[in-house]
Amino acid sequence: MGELQWAVIRQDDNGNRYRVASCETREEAETVAGRFDGRGTGCRYLVERIDHPRAS
Repeated sequence: MGELQWAVIRQDDNGNRYRVASCETREEAETVAGRFDGRGTGCRYLVERIDHPRAS
């Protein structure tokens, strides 16, 4: 398993944001977000790149 590079973020009507999944590829994250969107909860699901801190 590789490093998780992409996050699926749930955003509600009040602007609250929660990470609901982490994925290796953008395509995988888009698929997960689409599955959540299909549930009809009224929340938005966004895909964002995960910013990993660099080791010094």
